[in-house]
Amino acid sequence: MLEKPNFYSVIIGTELLNGRRKDAHFAFLNQQLLSRGWEQKASFVINDDTNLMENIFNLIKSDPNSVMFCFGGIGATPDDYTREVAGKVFTSGAMEFHEEAKTRIINQFADEAYPHRINMAYLPINAKLLTNVVNNVAGFYLEDRFFFTPGFPSMSQAMVVEALDKLYPKSNIEKYRRVMTINASENDLIDTMKKIPENIDLSSLPKILGDKRKVVISLAGYDKDEVEKYFGLFVDYCVEFGKEFVLEDVSFEKLF
Repeated sequence: MLEKPNFYSVIIGTELLNGRRKDAHFAFLNQQLLSRGWEQKASFVINDDTNLMENIFNLIKSDPNSVMFCFGGIGATPDDYTREVAGKVFTSGAMEFHEEAKTRIINQFADEAYPHRINMAYLPINAKLLTNVVNNVAGFYLEDRFFFTPGFPSMSQAMVVEALDKLYPKSNIEKYRRVMTINASENDLIDTMKKIPENIDLSSLPKILGDKRKVVISLAGYDKDEVEKYFGLFVDYCVEFGKEFVLEDVSFEKLF
């Protein structure tokens, strides 16, 4: 398991983009990751475009700490390109009929496994399988970090849980976070924001109601002392310039 993995999701979602379906993958994956102490670095929703898919896979592959969950496109119809593109990007085009995947399909569908369903067992070499609790047609993964699941949430969600339970059950490193709400505008705080190093996660969320301006500042990082140090810069600013603040994220109605 990577110590500090960067999680990505790729949702092959032509039907999502044209409005025929609503996505359920992002929220489920995000909830599973957050419950284990992980976070997504990026999420992509793309249509069934092989060049775009290849470029996205290569982008994610270029991150040495990447872990990817891909949803959709591993079926048997002509518009299911994910297996082929995954092979091109992650195994230099080398593909094979995975014997265990074939066996599961044959056991499930018998004579109806041929001539088309059996092709769902044609996977990039060295693929490992993910259990399909609905129809026994496996998902798969490569290098213990690139996971490919069906587009149906009823199938993919169990695969996500299986993959995380097995390989990324819980982060051993917790992020430390400090939050405050300041009676100021974002513009007032820009100079202080510029002092925050890149390894500290900085979030600035403005709250605006009429002529009133509030900002919720959040800092997070793996080094508690470092987070406290830079969080203190915002506290110092408030004290110096007489800005009211509270050490929590509060709704606008409760502000001061």
